[in-house]
Amino acid sequence: MAGMARRTAHPRRQRPSAPVQSSACPCGLMETYEKCCGRFHRGEAAAPTAEALMRSRYSAFVRRDEPYLLRTWHPRTRPAGVAFDPGMRWTGLEIVAAGDGTAFHTTGTVTFRASYRGGSLRERSRFERVDGAWVYVDGDIDEGDRDRPQGARMSSS
Repeated sequence: MAGMARRTAHPRRQRPSAPVQSSACPCGLMETYEKCCGRFHRGEAAAPTAEALMRSRYSAFVRRDEPYLLRTWHPRTRPAGVAFDPGMRWTGLEIVAAGDGTAFHTTGTVTFRASYRGGSLRERSRFERVDGAWVYVDGDIDEGDRDRPQGARMSSS
C-alpha cells in the first residue's frame, strides 16, 4: 500500500460542556441562587429592601448559613449563635404582606409563611436600618402556630 499515507491519530476535540444549570433560589423568586440571594450571602451586595432581606434570610436558613444570619441580625437582638435543627427541611416561602421597608424608610415589616416538611409557620418580622443596611430585629409567630416542631422558628436559636 505504497501510495496511502498513514493517518496519525489526532486527539478528539472535546465538545464544550453544557453550561452548568444553577439551582433555583430557595426564596421562591424566579432567579438562580447565585444571582438572587447568593450575592447577598457572599457580601457582593446588600439587600435593598426589608422584603429582600427577609427572602435572603429564609434562603440562609435553608442553606444553614449562620454567618449571614448573624451578620444581618440587629446588634441589640442578635443571639450568640443559630441552633439549626438537623431534621428541619424548609420547603417554601410565601410573602403575605410587606409594610414600609423600602429605600425611603428606616423601618419595615414583612409577614411571611415559611413551609417545612410537616407544616408551616407564619411570622411578622420587624426590620430596621443600621448604618444604611437592613437588619432583622425580631418577629412575632402567629398564635395558630403554637404546635409547630421545636426547630421550626426562624427568628431565634
